Order: sequence, then C-alpha cells, then structure tokens
Amino acid sequence: MSEGPWSWRRSGRVRVLERGSQWLGAIMKRPWLHTAFSNRNGSVSDTAAAAIPNGSSISNHVGNGELSISSLPQLGLQVCFPSSSILPFFLLLFYCIDISMLCFSGKRLIMGERYLAFLLLIFSYFFIAVADKASQDYNVMLTLKFEWENTSPPIWVGTDPCGDDGWVGIKCFNSRVTSITLASMNLSGKLPSDIGLLSELQILFLINCGFTGPIPNTIGNLKRLVFLSLNKNSFSGRIPPDIGKLSNLNWLDLAENKLEGPIPISNGTTPGLDMLHRTEHLLFEGNRLTGVIPSTLVLVQSLEVVRFDGNILSGPLPVNLNNLTKVQELFLSKNRLSGPLPNLTGMNVLSYLMMDKTQLQGQIPVSLFSQLELLQTVVLRDNRLNGTLDIGTAMSNELVLLDLQKNLIEEFAPKIDVSKVEIILAKNPVCQDTGVVRTYCSIAKSNDSYKTPPNNCVPATCSSDQILSPHCKCAYPYTGTLTFRGPSFSGLGNDTVFVNLELSLMQSFQLYETPVDSVSLSNPRKDVDRIQYLELTLQVFPSGQDRFNRSGISGIAFLLSNQTYKPPAMFGPYYYIADTYEHYLDDLGPVASSKSSNIGIIAGAAAGGSVLLVLLLLASVYAFRQKKKAKRATSKRNPFEQWDPDESNSSTPQLKGARRFTFEEMQNYTKNFSQVNNIGSGGYGKVYRGTLPNGELIAVKRAQKESIQGGLEFKTEIELLSRVHHKNLVSLLGFCFEQGEQMLVYEYVANGTLKDALSGKYIVKLVKSAIDKTKDIYGLKEILDPTIDLGTTLNGFDKFVDLALQCVAESSSNRPSMNYVVKEIENMLHLAGSNPNAESASSSSSYNVSKGTLHPYDNEYFGSSVLLPRA
Repeated sequence: MSEGPWSWRRSGRVRVLERGSQWLGAIMKRPWLHTAFSNRNGSVSDTAAAAIPNGSSISNHVGNGELSISSLPQLGLQVCFPSSSILPFFLLLFYCIDISMLCFSGKRLIMGERYLAFLLLIFSYFFIAVADKASQDYNVMLTLKFEWENTSPPIWVGTDPCGDDGWVGIKCFNSRVTSITLASMNLSGKLPSDIGLLSELQILFLINCGFTGPIPNTIGNLKRLVFLSLNKNSFSGRIPPDIGKLSNLNWLDLAENKLEGPIPISNGTTPGLDMLHRTEHLLFEGNRLTGVIPSTLVLVQSLEVVRFDGNILSGPLPVNLNNLTKVQELFLSKNRLSGPLPNLTGMNVLSYLMMDKTQLQGQIPVSLFSQLELLQTVVLRDNRLNGTLDIGTAMSNELVLLDLQKNLIEEFAPKIDVSKVEIILAKNPVCQDTGVVRTYCSIAKSNDSYKTPPNNCVPATCSSDQILSPHCKCAYPYTGTLTFRGPSFSGLGNDTVFVNLELSLMQSFQLYETPVDSVSLSNPRKDVDRIQYLELTLQVFPSGQDRFNRSGISGIAFLLSNQTYKPPAMFGPYYYIADTYEHYLDDLGPVASSKSSNIGIIAGAAAGGSVLLVLLLLASVYAFRQKKKAKRATSKRNPFEQWDPDESNSSTPQLKGARRFTFEEMQNYTKNFSQVNNIGSGGYGKVYRGTLPNGELIAVKRAQKESIQGGLEFKTEIELLSRVHHKNLVSLLGFCFEQGEQMLVYEYVANGTLKDALSGKYIVKLVKSAIDKTKDIYGLKEILDPTIDLGTTLNGFDKFVDLALQCVAESSSNRPSMNYVVKEIENMLHLAGSNPNAESASSSSSYNVSKGTLHPYDNEYFGSSVLLPRA
C-alpha cells in the first residue's frame, strides 16, 4: 500500500500525522467550532468541496486521516478560517490535551512525532497570516482612496488595486502592495496613519500632489521601504523621528513642504535620522527646519547627496562634516548659519558645494581647492567671508565656477593660472574702484537662451495660435515646465546637454508608443533667489495631425508626471507641471467645405434622422424592459433595496430591535474607520469602536473583501442574529448594506478581546469570583454548563479546581510542572475510586524534569498563538 505524507509510519509507534488529522477532525466535529471551518452559508468552499467526496463532511475526512497535506491549500484555509489569532490557539490547546490523554491511555509519542505535529500547526498559521496581510493591504488602499480627493478624471477605478486592471500608480506582488507612485496628479488630502500597515511597501512617491497635514509617525513601520519621496506638497509639522527605523531606506526626499522644528536625531530612547545607515539621498530643501545641523548626522556614512538649503537652520557647521566621505553634492544655502567654513579635507568625491546666503564668516581654507580633486562648482556668495582668497599652488582640474560675490574678501593674488575657472568676486572690497580692470570683478553674461532649432526643413507659415515644430509643421503642442532639482552642471550655455535631453525624451515617447512627432526645449533658467533648480519650457508636438486627442494627452502626462520617464543622470530628479491644453481633437465638429457638401450633409442627415428615430423608439422599448428586468435582478440580489422599516413582508429583513444604518453614518460614528478606533480583527474583517449621537458606544464589524457574502445570505444572518438574546452575548443593534459593504453593529462591551476570553483570562476571572468553598461543588453550579449533570459532588472536586487554577496562573513561574500535574491527577483519580494502570503511572515518570529546567509550558512563546518546540 502506498503511503503518502499523512500515512508515514514507524514500526511500533503511533502514526503521528494521522493522529494529528484525527484530533484536528475531532475539533472540527464540535458543534461550536464546526461553522468556523465553513463558509457563511454553512458549507465548505468550492475548492474544498472538490477535494471531498459527495455526502461527506470536511470534518469526517480530516478526522479519518484521509486528506493529504497537499489538499490543505485546496480547502482554502486562509479564506475559511474566521480568525488567524484564535484558530492556532484552539489547535494548540487540543494538541496539549491530546498529549495528556495519551499519557493516561498508555501510548507514547516520540519527540520527532511531536515536532511534525507542531509543523502542521505552524504551517496552517502561516497560510492564514498571508491572507490576512493581503486583506489588510486592501483595506488600507480603500482608506487612502477615501482620504485622498482627486479631480477629473478619477485615477483609481475598480475594486481591486492589485487586479489585472489595477489602480494607476500601484504595483503589487502576490496581492501585497509594494509601490505607490503618484506625481502631479492633482490630488489632495492627508496621509493617514494606516499607511504604516502596508508592511511590504518598498516605494512611496507622492510628488507635487497638494497633500497637507503632518506626516504620520507610523511611516516608521514600513520596514521594507527603500524610496520615500513626499516632496513638493504642503506637509506640515515635524519630521517623524520614527523615519529613523527605516533601515533599508536609500532615498529620503521631503523637500518643498512646510515641515518645521529640529532635525530629529536618536537619543537612546527615540530614533532619528542618524540611524539611516543605508540612506544615500537626504533631501529637505525648501522647508522651515530650525536648530543646528547635528554632528551625529555624519554617522550616516552612506550619504551621497545632502540638501538642507532653504530652511532656517542656525549655529556653526559641524567640525566633523568632512567625515561624510561619500558626499558628492552638499547644499546648505539660504540658512542662518554662523562661524567659519570647516575643513572639508577627506570629502574626496565632493563635486558641488552650495552655501550662499548662510552668514558664514572667516577665511576660506586653502585645502578647499588643493585637496578636493573632483570639485566642479563652489557657490559661497552673499556671506561674510573675509581676508585673503588663497587658492594655493594646486587646484582641481574639474573646477569651473567659484562664485564669491557679496563677501568681505580684501585680497586675491593667484599663484597659478586660473583662466579656465570662472571666478566671481564682484561686490567685495577687493573689487573697489582702483582703476585696474579685473575680470573676476564683473559678472559675465552667458548665452543661456537655448531653443531647439529646426531639423533641416523649410519653415512653414502658421496661423496665429499655432506653433512651428522642429520638423517645420504647424500644430498645437502640449506645453509645460520641466523642473530639475539637482543638475550636475553649472552653466547653461552648453547646448549639448539639452540636445541629449531632447533625444532622451523622444526615445521614451517612442518606447511607450505615444503619438509624439517631436519635442522642443527652450528658455533654460535658474531661480538663484530661491532654490538652485533648473527650469525648462517643454513643447510636445502631435504626430500625424495638428493636435492631440484626450487619450494622447493623458499618456504623455502620465509618462512625465508619474516619473515613468527617466532623464539623463546629469539632470538629476525632476517633476513636471503641465499647462492646460485647450485644443483637443475630440472637441472638433464637422467642417463644411462647399455648398454641394452641405446639400449632401442635409440629405444624409434627414435620412439618417428618420432611421435614428425608429431606432430610438425600439431602443426605448428595449431599455424599459431591461430596466424592469434589472430592477427584479437587483431586488433579488439586494433584499434591502425596497425595504421600508415601517412595513413587514417576506422580502425584507424581519428584525427584532435592530435597525439599518447608512454607510455615511458608519463613517461618522467610527471617524472614517480610523486606526485609533480599530479594536480587533479576524477572518471576517476588522472591528471598530464607534459612538452614536446619543453617546452610546457600539462595535462595528466590517467585512473584508474575502468575507463578503450574497445579499440573501446576509439578510438571513442578521435576521437570526437579531433574534438571539442572552445575558452572555452582545446584542445586535443593526447593520449596514451599502456601497458593496457589509457591516454588523453590536453593543460595545469593554471586557477585553475575544482572544483574552478564549485564552482563559476571562474564564479564570469568572471562576475565581464565583468560588465559595462553603457551598456544594465550590459554588460553581451557576456557571457550569447545565448539560454537565454532576449529580452529586465528586470526590476530590475541590482539588481538581485548585489544580486547574494553578495551571492557568498569569505568571509561568507560578504554574506547576507537568510532572507535578500528572502525579496530582493520579492521586485525584485514586480518591475518586479510579485505578490507573501501571503503564499510565509509569508514563508520568517520563515527565520528570531536572531541577532548573523549563517544562514546555514555561516556554516564553506560549503566551502567543504559537508554541515552539524545544530541543
């Protein structure tokens, strides 16, 4: 006989996996647990039904050991189980009871067999947890969709953000959200704290979207996050210190917001930015940060680009700044710094040093020019630097710009040839009128008026509102502004860099099959009074016609706004702001060209109108019938559609003391299902605390996507629940069945979670409060299940109760050892008149544990839902 994974056997031993299937089946056969392994309509899932012969129940086949472990996924464990936190507890509890019963029955389990049973438990927990996480991502995305307002057209349509037609800017893997990339999408709203629940998120780009409010501290929970870019919004408040927990973060960009307060650093109890040991880009320009630049920031040795320009930082620069040996670009302009420029020796790859308008004082170190061989651009204008400008006897061959205008430099006498470097000392004492003409005392005007030239063609004459393309075609281009935040070149007179950018744009448009004929760049400019960004005017011309249709504009806008297009590396990061397009091809009507054509159009219109009238008549009849049919189908699918609470008929829910709530009411009562009001979760969905207008607390049970059932099934469920009343059961107050949502509203009872109750805490508390040793059966008669007919008091019953309470003590150190428990039970059985066999008695000795060794229930993991075996 072939033996599969569940029929493995050792000679003379219990088949542990078969045994595992039997106690699992025994659990499932219990009436109070059987529904937990079925769908809401009381039947197993379709995939499970396919694996089980007709006329049998799932519990029978599991209990008989007939199902192989490979069929577990077919049974839809992650969908059928109502709570991933409760089920493993039950499995563990009954496993331990089963082990104890084996001891009394004289059977023994070897360690390897127990390990295999534990593996079964752990794997089942894993499958459930994966599904719960995916459902959690789905709920978070729905929260974001509700929180974020977007104008026309809506960017998120459909019900599944990870489906085949997923949401714009969302990428998933195995139904888990891994990337959110939205730029210049005309969105608004706040970033909710639920964002921290997307535990698989690796990329979060929300650029130029108009978001407001604080950045939630829960963003520090995104342990897998690699790229975080929230620049050019209106986020306010302080930088969340918990960002320092993002150990995998490579790119941190919070530029151009309204952030304030100091730069957070760790202090032993709270995290900070100095803990980001893998971060290469630290971008905070254009905020309102205050305080000093912390010296511990140099602990982030991986930094390559640092930008704190455009803030209100004060105090001296850290003297250990040169420990950032990998920094290539350092932007600290437009702050309120003080003190001298520190020695930057050791920053051997530094290319761009921007510290204008920072109130720096003192003399410029000569090492700045002689030691930094890759230095290209130095901008220190509008400071209080003084003394003699000494550039030494050697200078970086890469240096092209040294801008020191508006300082207090008194003397400059170079000892080497500096003719290849543009040095600007205008408005310094050294450039006062002496009658000697010095080139470095004037600002040269460069030819920065680049514009894409015609492409070897003869220019055409265009109408007043059309523009000539580089291919000499008159058209209505799609225009906008490209803003590059970190270009790695100083001057704007080199046409080659812009030609390369044009080629790169065209290659991207062709790759993504957009209807683009050519592009034109013009008017390169830098806003030196604000932040050193490079701005370019971009014109995109249509292919095959003189204007774009709406889908063409949408494709181009998405390509540029959503960071799909990647410019050459020398331009750095960018964003795109489009101008309004007013010449859509879709908006054009028919154009008459001659009198004859007008006659033809009139005749054709008359004939077509007659046909159209007949078709409209037929369509109206058809539409009326379809509407009635759809209404009947909707009524069947949604039994609440025609419900009048004042009427009573068989098609509407017959409720006892329950009412119907609207979805808007549920949002208001739970504060939009906020994370703060989340008091629990399970396989059915999440539970939220809410408050009715009269101040009454409620518990709202919101079904997740996988638990949504049919309207008739939901109607039946709430009818049954509304009729169930018991002092130990919470009452159903109402329900919500709108906008694809299914919610149950219960009274709120603040007595801990169901997990607490099932783990014994509630039961132990109840038993302890009811014990009265002066009464029959310890005074526990009122709380015992009436179906348990004890008749008369059992001998040793008091000892059973005392021992049970010891076993469930809060602290593991107060619980007795297994050896003690077994011996006590044997003594109780003797008192009750039972006589355990010798094999059972000897089996108890196998639990002898040497002094100081922990028994399995002392395992620290026992308090959780998984008990790990010890060697």
